[in-house]
Amino acid sequence: MILEVAYLNVKKGQRIQFEKDVVLAGQYISSIKGYIKHSLQRCLEVENKYLLLVKWNSLEDHTVGFRQSDVYKQWKELLHHYYDPFPVVEHFEEVRL
Repeated sequence: MILEVAYLNVKKGQRIQFEKDVVLAGQYISSIKGYIKHSLQRCLEVENKYLLLVKWNSLEDHTVGFRQSDVYKQWKELLHHYYDPFPVVEHFEEVRL
């Protein structure tokens, strides 16, 4: 399993609508093969800062399956105008201890 971590900075004054649109966008990402689940975390110290956490079966499920799909175009149209600057996205895998 892969954890996608996206650091999101939302433009001032758009937080409430952004959160509503993330709920709508959930229908797009959750339709992709290899999607497991996602959550949105709001920062307590920095207003308008978020973490988007998405669990995927594999890296390719995100980077190819989602990012190269028509569904991604809908996700992008709904959410990308909120970000300034554009998000940093990283992928992590669990270290088994």
